[in-house]
Amino acid sequence: MLMTRPGGCHLSAPILDQTQTPLLSALANAARSQHIALHTPGHKSGRGASPALIDLVGLAALKADLPEIPGLDNLFAPEGPIRTAQALAADAFGAEKTWFLANGSTSGIEAAILATCGPGDRVLIPRNVHQSVLSGLVLSGAVPIYLNPTYSADWDLALGVTSEAIEAALVAFPQIKAVVVVSPTYEGICSDIAAIAAVVHRYDAVLLVDEAHGPHLHFHPDLPEDAIAAGTDLAVQSTHKVLSAFTQAAMVHVQGKRINRDRLRRALAMTQSSSPNYLLLASLDAARQQMATGGKALLSQTLDWVMELRARHSTLTPIRTLEPDDIAVKGAANPKQFSLDLTRFTVDVAPLGITGFTADEYLHQLGVTVELPTLTHLTSIFTLGNTAADGEQLLAALRTLVEQAYTLESFCHKRMARLKQPFPRLSQPPMTPREAFFAPQGTVPTSSAEDYLRPVALCPYPPGIPVVLPGEVITAEAISHLQAVHQAGGVITGIADRTLATLQVVAQP
Repeated sequence: MLMTRPGGCHLSAPILDQTQTPLLSALANAARSQHIALHTPGHKSGRGASPALIDLVGLAALKADLPEIPGLDNLFAPEGPIRTAQALAADAFGAEKTWFLANGSTSGIEAAILATCGPGDRVLIPRNVHQSVLSGLVLSGAVPIYLNPTYSADWDLALGVTSEAIEAALVAFPQIKAVVVVSPTYEGICSDIAAIAAVVHRYDAVLLVDEAHGPHLHFHPDLPEDAIAAGTDLAVQSTHKVLSAFTQAAMVHVQGKRINRDRLRRALAMTQSSSPNYLLLASLDAARQQMATGGKALLSQTLDWVMELRARHSTLTPIRTLEPDDIAVKGAANPKQFSLDLTRFTVDVAPLGITGFTADEYLHQLGVTVELPTLTHLTSIFTLGNTAADGEQLLAALRTLVEQAYTLESFCHKRMARLKQPFPRLSQPPMTPREAFFAPQGTVPTSSAEDYLRPVALCPYPPGIPVVLPGEVITAEAISHLQAVHQAGGVITGIADRTLATLQVVAQP
């Protein structure tokens, strides 16, 4: 049996057996129980479930859909199998302490901000953050300092943030208490977390990493370094996105003394359901065991055929694949400030004269569904659940797309010229997200929205960076950018009027 010692523990610490699945096993035993169920859920181990639901998920899943009955522990005060499962996860992922999440990374990120920031505390936020960070600001009352990430005009992508940009922000705003970084991005672009952690800690701030797309990084040396190993104080991972846990199952990992763990525990109880789904929690236990005992071998298999796919796709002109050299920062003292998770496969379809949305619709008809289409790109996620045959099917579909691209008029969305982003490098909004959320709101014609404050973010895809964040002023440049994306068939989140004829704004006194 594989026996490991928890990272950061003294030599006298107990050795943990990573082959065990304490929570999964406890749930399996409970599902086999013959006790009369006079407790929730109402379907009573499937006996009262809809036949259609039974046909879809099976009775085994319904029998395991149980609440906090004796033997299954309590997520918010664990003393049994959940506590052991979380300790095993901390050991496997290299953390000092791990919490399971049944409400996704969203709840973990919100709790991380609540645990480190209070009303009036300043926190550095890159503009490409997930909506959950903005929700955390509303809940906590913290004051954001917005930082524009490094941007690649060639690929129309936000790469991430650098340690130099973060240090400049900490010098300009010495009151910053916490720094949030998104790494990896959706496209697998990772920031230099080790360099960032050194800077953040030198200025006595806390580093929080949204590592939702990186739970696999810890388990293979050919992948970018994971955030905990690189020195972050807290990392939130969506275990379901790349590993084998159920959708919505995630983890929070912490290390060091900068995170108040009791406050984090209380914050997690606030942001999660008081009735967590044990199937989700048990899937975290199973995913951890799988990666701890065989993760490197599984990822090696995936990387081997992905690298072959990349080599073969490089000949498929005129479309191109995002490669490590494409994210080098030209002219910088250290051009390799970003690294790439090669299990993410992003292709630029703009040279075909079609949008990513058009390409996505066409590939779907060919039996291939990718993760993320934008105006210019398609991004696919390859995991240990994919095979070389999947890569072959994608490559064949892309060949067909290249051959048929100029006959796809019935699919085509309008294209747009790539626009210069109207984002300031570093800014503090005139109103905090919490103030904007609770302020009186109104609706105005989009053409007249200039100089109003925005209550929620306006985020066009591409490039997936909000042009207006909560509490910021709506500018003429931002309106022009949003209209161009809308006319080209792009997606804009944060709008109630899908025609973009009107915008919600903070009412002026």
